[in-house]
Amino acid sequence: MEVIFERTGERRYAVVITAPGRATRRMDPAPGYDEHIPHDLVHYLTEAVLGLDSGVFGRAAAGGGGFTPVGETAGAPRERARAQRRTRKREASLRRTGHEDMATSERLAGITDVAWRHRAGARTPEWAAGRPPTPEDEARVRRILPHLDRAAALWHDLPVGGTLAYTWPGTVPAVG
Repeated sequence: MEVIFERTGERRYAVVITAPGRATRRMDPAPGYDEHIPHDLVHYLTEAVLGLDSGVFGRAAAGGGGFTPVGETAGAPRERARAQRRTRKREASLRRTGHEDMATSERLAGITDVAWRHRAGARTPEWAAGRPPTPEDEARVRRILPHLDRAAALWHDLPVGGTLAYTWPGTVPAVG
């Protein structure tokens, strides 16, 4: 599966998911735009570095997640409705089995984002005050930070229309 982070405007980005044999899916606009590093890119790298197979992007690789198919689904209305039911059923199953990975991804993406901003001298969000990480989480964050450094430098210089593409669960981007 390829995960593409696309700068779609001055303060907008999209996440595009492509996988062999599946329709291209897209979240546009994606939440949490940031000129230094978008929220979903922090999530992606957190999950990839830590091997969280049932987080946001692991679910997307398994055919679930909150990404919308691009364009019209082929077939009659009845077939489209069946495809949507299958997708909802798959996501419900993934949600039941991957609850721990998703919770870990959410928690560590937040902690890592704050740690990176603090270290880089960027503005720390107000919601982050007073949440010290555990020693185990600190060790995980140290593993993720170098990847955020690389991604943030590339993202910051990306023009509108530019992309960073990763092959799940890889951590080395292709710039486009």
